[in-house]
Amino acid sequence: MSKIGTITRGIRTPIIEEGDDLAQIVVDSLEAAAKENDFKLKNDDVVCVTEAVLAISQGNFATLDNIAKDVKAKFGSAHIGIAHPTPLSRNRFLNILKGIAKGASKVTVLLSPIDEVGNSLIKEYNPYIKDNQLYTKTEFTKKYGKPSHIFTGIDYIEIYEQANKNIEVFISNDPADILKFTKNVIAGTIHSRFMLKDYLLKKGAKKVITLCDILKKSTDSSGYNSDYGVLGSNMSGAEKLKLFPRDAKKFVIDIQTKIMERFGVYAHAMVYGDGAFKDPVGGIWELADPVVSPGFTDGLNGASRPEVKLKNLAAQFAHLDKKEMEAKIKEIVATQSSMAIDDPNRLGTTPRQLPDLLGSLADLTSGSGSKGTPVVLIQDYFSSMK
Repeated sequence: MSKIGTITRGIRTPIIEEGDDLAQIVVDSLEAAAKENDFKLKNDDVVCVTEAVLAISQGNFATLDNIAKDVKAKFGSAHIGIAHPTPLSRNRFLNILKGIAKGASKVTVLLSPIDEVGNSLIKEYNPYIKDNQLYTKTEFTKKYGKPSHIFTGIDYIEIYEQANKNIEVFISNDPADILKFTKNVIAGTIHSRFMLKDYLLKKGAKKVITLCDILKKSTDSSGYNSDYGVLGSNMSGAEKLKLFPRDAKKFVIDIQTKIMERFGVYAHAMVYGDGAFKDPVGGIWELADPVVSPGFTDGLNGASRPEVKLKNLAAQFAHLDKKEMEAKIKEIVATQSSMAIDDPNRLGTTPRQLPDLLGSLADLTSGSGSKGTPVVLIQDYFSSMK
């Protein structure tokens, strides 16, 4: 039995620029890393590429003016409300807000005390205390203290108020409170955006769009994303956004083809953004992108493959000696791929979607700073004890 299971490697690449042949760079970087570190690519390897470098290579950028023009086309020069924008973030939301404000006569932002992915306006806000009051910043501060993000200390109310002179900010747990200011609303959440849109319309909103409706198409030759709009975007300078990448499926198929041609192995490939995991101290979910993976090859479609719980089998065969126990467990493991989901030996191995699991592993490996590894190679992920 092999003594090593899953191996995850961060793969360094050159700095990626607009117009680069990223698939070729990925394959070249894999080959260079394999030679330098004496490993080989194998069938069922998973090659993960961060969404940021794909978007950069595509030149998928937009300016604040692009956002403003698109918003104006949808609402006119109206008073626009933004209900529960997610996440509370300079990198993620601030430039979106600035662009919206440039295209509106007035913007009212209604913040939730805790946003959809767990960022809190103050360090200790108890979500179980049902507070349905609508607050100004002064009122909220008087009751709960000065807004301060648990890690950065940022006062997001102040940051957003200072983004443009036509912006005002209120706080409420009920997103329908935005309708006290305007009936033209942008649903600001990520994962619950369609439910929020439906709720606001039922509460009397005149017009509601989501953030995925902004820059669905190119505006003045800007970047765009037909599925997610400005969701999944990041700040790229004071006046610019890098959008979520397009055509990710085509890109990963290109990588898969090139790997087969270069190495003679059948590998999987995927593009990944934020992983789906929760910080135990801050209570913040990492998942500020609309999906973990906007594109992956067909072999990664669906839930994780059937597995059995080894600790349960070890308890089941505890009466046997070590060698007999191991033989019995290996015998059952060999049949796990055909087991029904309700087989008692699978208890505790709840299936998860493969792109979410693998993308989260890749995101934890590459980090978000200066590691310089926008490509992650995952090997032996699908292997079990034999």
